[in-house]
Amino acid sequence: MRVTMMLVLGLAALLSACSTAPGPRGEVRGMTSGGGEMGQSDTNRMATITMRYNLDSLYLLMDKLYRRNPAEWKKTAASREDAIGKVRSTIEQRAPWPGLQGERDIRALSLALRPDFAGDRVAAFIYATADMIIAAHGGKTEFFLVDSLDAQHLYNAARNVEIAVWLLGSRRDANGQPLLLADDIGTGARNLSFEREFGKIVGRLDVLATFMTEKYRRAGINYVQNLIGGGFIQFLPVR
Repeated sequence: MRVTMMLVLGLAALLSACSTAPGPRGEVRGMTSGGGEMGQSDTNRMATITMRYNLDSLYLLMDKLYRRNPAEWKKTAASREDAIGKVRSTIEQRAPWPGLQGERDIRALSLALRPDFAGDRVAAFIYATADMIIAAHGGKTEFFLVDSLDAQHLYNAARNVEIAVWLLGSRRDANGQPLLLADDIGTGARNLSFEREFGKIVGRLDVLATFMTEKYRRAGINYVQNLIGGGFIQFLPVR
């Protein structure tokens, strides 16, 4: 009798849980439209959106890294918000970051990850990663019909991000401490938000690289499909 009652109560709890509407999970949102879209193909638009999302991911990671490493932003500005704004503006304007001795791309990334680097490592790391990704896109953040992208460069950028994240977590400074505090895997908590956000960047770059290898093959297929489909398009009688 007792077992039966427990089963009944368990079934009732299960049915109650199933009948509860799931909480909101957000909704997909596209980028705002602009007049420049008239000069973009689908490929151009995809590359532009991917670039925007990757830069936004880096800005989010910069905020997270500054929160975990407050000593870094103090080397750049009077507040964390001002430091974020300064780094972001430098990236968007394609200007060199003062703390990297004029280095750009992978050279800047290597310098930012040196154990003896004494500047704002968060700023240097985020700036160098963004600059490397932009360099892989031909030095641009928006793309139009006259632009082309090299799939291998995009693929290499994804691998560079993976290498940089691994170095960030494995290298130690002169005191034996991590270069920057990022993911936290402790006995009481497990925070892998940094790894997940970097994973999104790698995933976007890999998808775009693969898509670019399909570009010309798909153009030929679409042309043939249009020829075949054209034979089935006929006007309908009206009387």
